[in-house]
Amino acid sequence: MSLAEKIRLLREAEGLGRTLFSRKIGIKESTLQGMEQRNSTPNGDTLAAICHHFPQYTLWLMTDKTDPASGQISPEIEKQRGAVNSQ
Repeated sequence: MSLAEKIRLLREAEGLGRTLFSRKIGIKESTLQGMEQRNSTPNGDTLAAICHHFPQYTLWLMTDKTDPASGQISPEIEKQRGAVNSQ
């Protein structure tokens, strides 16, 4: 899975549209849209901003691994948590 795909999954798991997500991490919405639609690789500053604002996804973004015991999750884990909490 590409970084662009992972970023989209992270954004959706957090319940954020492109506008809010791009504002939060400090990039143009058109940059985010292009990244997601063309599957382009984000630059280092964008990745650093995402990891700063969403540190719980850093391990997964970089390695495809998770460690829930240390707070490192994936969007799938976050969605499962949300489903359990809404019951």
